[in-house]
Parts: sequence; C-alpha cells; structure tokens
Amino acid sequence: MRNDLTIYDRVADQWWSDEVRWVRTLKNLVPGRLTWFDRHIEWPGKAILDLGCAGGFMAEAMAARGAVVTGIDPASEAVEAARRHAHGGGLPITYDVGVGEALPYAAEGFDAVVCVDVLEHVADLDKVLSEVARVLRPGGLFLFDTINRNPLSRFATITVAENILGLLPRGTHDPRLFIKPHELRKSLTRAGLVAGPTQGLGPRGIDRRGDLVFGPVPLLTVIYLGVARKPEGA
Repeated sequence: MRNDLTIYDRVADQWWSDEVRWVRTLKNLVPGRLTWFDRHIEWPGKAILDLGCAGGFMAEAMAARGAVVTGIDPASEAVEAARRHAHGGGLPITYDVGVGEALPYAAEGFDAVVCVDVLEHVADLDKVLSEVARVLRPGGLFLFDTINRNPLSRFATITVAENILGLLPRGTHDPRLFIKPHELRKSLTRAGLVAGPTQGLGPRGIDRRGDLVFGPVPLLTVIYLGVARKPEGA
C-alpha cells in the first residue's frame, strides 16, 4: 500500500527513543528546515499551528524558540506520544487530533502555519490550503516543505530511501501525490495566498550514528521548502 499513514501510530511508543532509524531521519530533518524557516519569521510569542505534527519534533523545536505552538495530526497515538513528551519537558504545547481538510480552529487564529512532510500525503491539497488560509491572520505566513514530482525524486525517495536504505518504511509515499513547484504555486494562489521564495532541502553530511544530516541545498529536484503569505486585509 502506498501513502501508508499508519506508520506514525505504529512507532508512537518509540518516537522519542532514537531506536527507529527512519524516525531519527525525520528528527534530523528539523534543524535543516529551521535553518531556512528562521530567515522568514521571528518565533517568540507567535501563535503557530504545526499542521501534521506527528510525534512533535517540529512542535518542540518551535516551542523552544519561544513560539506558542498548537499541533494537529490524524495519527492519534503519535499525537498522544507528542503530548506526553511535551508535558514531561514542561513545554506548553497544545495537541489535537484532526486533518488538514477540516481544521477545528477559528478563522485568523494563527500567525503562521508550519506544514512539513505533509502536503504530499493529503487527500485534497486545495482544501488543505484553503483551510490554512482561513486560520491564518492577515499577513500570516505558511511555511512548508514537500516533494517534487519527477523521475529523480521518485528514484531518491522510493527506490533509494524506502527500498534500499530503509530511511523510510516501504509504502510511506505515493509518487503520484508528489507536487511540482508550479502546481503548488497555483494551488496557493487559488487559496488566496501569495507564494514566496523556495529552497531545496537535502543531505549535507552524516552524523556519528551514520544517519544523514540535512540542510538547504540549491536544487528543488527532490525536497523543497517554501513560504507563502496571507495578504494584509484579506
């Protein structure tokens, strides 16, 4: 089965243990993402929605920067693991179970929505982005990453990462759901958001455990980061 979203609940009890290699890979992506996101937002005091929070890696990193974070994900057991870990660390993060197509929040409640490793999994991209625009305050930011759709990204993500190296479980992604940058820009526009710059994200080295370390890279060929803004007065 492709686009298998049950993987997050299956490892919920090990999410913060560093025992599962592919979960460590997700954790290792966080600093690289923040290296780029930090250029676009001042975190302290900002109300942030972590859309697709899973077990809470991004949510905790943003909370540590001073943001007021709410996380939401359909994987209920992963959300519970995130909730327990945040409580144990004294981090006041709010976690909810839900989907991006129907966010259970009032309009204009967040200064930014952060959405990583999510858009290439959703059932209705336009609906998710419409919900993002709805819950953003005027002038608010949408910070995201996703996977480009082309033969090289399919080879890197499915053949290499899933089938050969085991950096992700087999079946994690359906390459038909990958999104070309120009397609995403059109969807952002339809949602009433103004697309900003993009940046590639990829391996930049290997750590002491032999796991990949990630950071910004010049090409958008596989994973790319982006930012969009809700116009003032919208």
